[in-house]
Amino acid sequence: MKTHIPNFITCLNLLCGCLAIYFIFQQDLITAAYLVVAAAALDFMDGMVARVLHSYSEIGKQLDSLADMVSFGVVPGAMMLQLLTRSIETASASANFPEWLPFAGFLISIFSALRLAKFNIDTRQTSSFIGVPTPACTLFVISLPLIMAHDDFGLTGVILNPFVLLAITVLFSYLLIAELPLFALKFKNMAWQGNQVRFIFMGLSVLFFAIFNFTAIPLNLAIYILLSFLKPSSL
Repeated sequence: MKTHIPNFITCLNLLCGCLAIYFIFQQDLITAAYLVVAAAALDFMDGMVARVLHSYSEIGKQLDSLADMVSFGVVPGAMMLQLLTRSIETASASANFPEWLPFAGFLISIFSALRLAKFNIDTRQTSSFIGVPTPACTLFVISLPLIMAHDDFGLTGVILNPFVLLAITVLFSYLLIAELPLFALKFKNMAWQGNQVRFIFMGLSVLFFAIFNFTAIPLNLAIYILLSFLKPSSL
């Protein structure tokens, strides 16, 4: 029975991703964003539960990748499509952007699939990551409508710039498959020694959320990448 508990949690992750897609195409990006946050929490939880129960299985591994492809592959591509569509609608009429431009958002979906496929066969990524994980990329994308909905810093105009959204799309498509070493938030124990980077990142994340609200999500990702380049012994 305990073998199926992590798989059940993974299926809940998949359900959240499916519901997020529905709400995206209903133009309700905020509800979709909260569903992705729930999917990310469930994605973290299924691995943690599997480790606690020692209930690893090959079907669980494959199911996790398939669920992630929906929640952290299709969803951010669809979200970016909607954001690009809105940005073109609000742009100056003289800009004359091509009608196909919003579909460029699905580049994130394509490179997410490549990222997940690489992860499944890369033996270097058992305790760390090579390239930005798909949940991190997705959380960045879904933070954009949340930032606009609680825009304390006047960033809506910047976010709804088609060139900014295209730059984000291209940048994250690259970062997903880049040979970029990043630490994983997997605690083997709760001791400070050996977990310095993780504790510092979590502390800064909480601090940034308290100060910047949803604008902290992009900042936290930047800190995550920066800390990954620092050796634990130097912190």
